Amino acid sequence: MQELKKDSEVLAEIYRNAQLALTSISDVLPEVDDVGIKEEILRQHEEYEKICSQAAELAHKFDVELKEPNPVKKAMMWSAIKMGTANDNSAQNVAQMMIRGTVTGLTSLKTSLTDGEKVMDEEIKKLLCNLIDLEEGFEQKLKTFL
Repeated sequence: MQELKKDSEVLAEIYRNAQLALTSISDVLPEVDDVGIKEEILRQHEEYEKICSQAAELAHKFDVELKEPNPVKKAMMWSAIKMGTANDNSAQNVAQMMIRGTVTGLTSLKTSLTDGEKVMDEEIKKLLCNLIDLEEGFEQKLKTFL
């Protein structure tokens, strides 16, 4: 049986997920011309900032050190976004890119929830569920641009 993730690992994953989302949004925004999707992405950015802040508060409470995402991963994301929007910065293409990132994050977060749901601290579980709900909503909203 797989070892359950510790609360600290789940909290770090929540923070890392939100930080990567913030980074990708910051990378894609300069490439976006469509006002509608730009507004949606900015709204998502605000929500991810709130999650990061809440994760940082819980990390302080539980004495957990949160690390920034790997710089190599951030650089790879940046280059993928630049290449992905170089010839097509349409709302549809940007939405597709954002949905792929959202689904990747959701898969990881839902796995963590399943693995640790019964033993996870309630505050961390609540934040994890909140982020999952947000990302599911983001995915649905982004699909309207397809």
